[in-house]
Amino acid sequence: MELFKNTNYDFLGKKWPFIIASLVLTAVGFGSIIAKGGIRYGIDFRGGTKMYVKFANPPDVEKIRAALGSKIGGEISVVETASISTKNEIMIDAELRENRELDAERKGIIEALNATFGQSTGKLDLNNVGQQALSERLRDPLTRAGVSLSDQQLQDLCKSILTYRDTPPRSGLISSFQELATVSGVTPQVISAMNQELYLAPFHSSGVEIVGPKVGGELRQQAILATLYALAGMLVYIAFRFEWIYGVAAVVAVIHDTLITIGLFSVFNKEISLTAVAALLTLVGYSMNDTIVVFDRIRENLKLLRKEKLESLINISVNQTLSRTILTSGLTLLTALSLWLFGGQVLNGFSFALVVGIIVGTYSSVFIASPLLVFYQNWIDSRKSPMAVAAAPAPKAKATK
Repeated sequence: MELFKNTNYDFLGKKWPFIIASLVLTAVGFGSIIAKGGIRYGIDFRGGTKMYVKFANPPDVEKIRAALGSKIGGEISVVETASISTKNEIMIDAELRENRELDAERKGIIEALNATFGQSTGKLDLNNVGQQALSERLRDPLTRAGVSLSDQQLQDLCKSILTYRDTPPRSGLISSFQELATVSGVTPQVISAMNQELYLAPFHSSGVEIVGPKVGGELRQQAILATLYALAGMLVYIAFRFEWIYGVAAVVAVIHDTLITIGLFSVFNKEISLTAVAALLTLVGYSMNDTIVVFDRIRENLKLLRKEKLESLINISVNQTLSRTILTSGLTLLTALSLWLFGGQVLNGFSFALVVGIIVGTYSSVFIASPLLVFYQNWIDSRKSPMAVAAAPAPKAKATK
């Protein structure tokens, strides 16, 4: 399928606005990183506890931050993460302090939330309980209520209740025990027993991540090495397949894409996590593939259009691959945008990196990598010209009569 036929756009003639835009974006990104004291790493790389908590109503972030600060101390981040796919959700990020158990921050967060939003009546919170704890709490009350269930039947009943609780649109939050009347096996006697033994907190812990500091440091080092190895391998491949200057131009374009993406992570205050690194490696391969397609067409045209100047030949090559670039980049961008808008908080960093990387990587193949070839060729020609003039034979003097 070809969207554009016989196009003749002067891409390299418009290179300077894009080069200037890249320099501005890079400067803004580095400025943001310096102003914020460095890259904001996620707990994957620095160690700590991250918890996503969904509330029934819009949460009071300042109240939550004050409760956590008095309970567990240390550096705590409370950020609203509500999006199209999630409502009234916050992300709690607590640093891992020395001489404390790995699970201490998680327990402290839960205790602080229970003390602030829960009940101190000795009842169990149905919105934040597991299957085993729920079955143990309901076993005796159900027996006293005349509901005779075997251990397996009780486990199945609790599993059905929690499955109902965790299924959208509830997503962990039940507002009334009467809602459970539609669940298989839940009778009025069961609801009565739950009213006696359980309560419904206005929040639900939807996910917890805990990483130790040693593991975080190792992951950070491995992520950097993985990126460098990928770039080195691609440089060797392209230098072998084409010429070394092609490899340098492609790697410079990919580094350009990566630096701008990391800078925008800092500008928008997003964390660099393992999923973000996975996206960076993905866009490294994607951008490199797009650049190689253009370079391959340039190599073919060098054999077919020997008399064309290099800049004109590159413009022809980019125009010939324009339909492929628009189709591939456009469809991939739509997928990444869908992940960004509807993928939830877990995939937000990954999808954000892909969206930025696809946009920047597409134009870098044309306006960053290709001009480098022209600049290099112009530099070679400028070095040859004086030598050619010096080597030329001096004109013979005319004989005088």
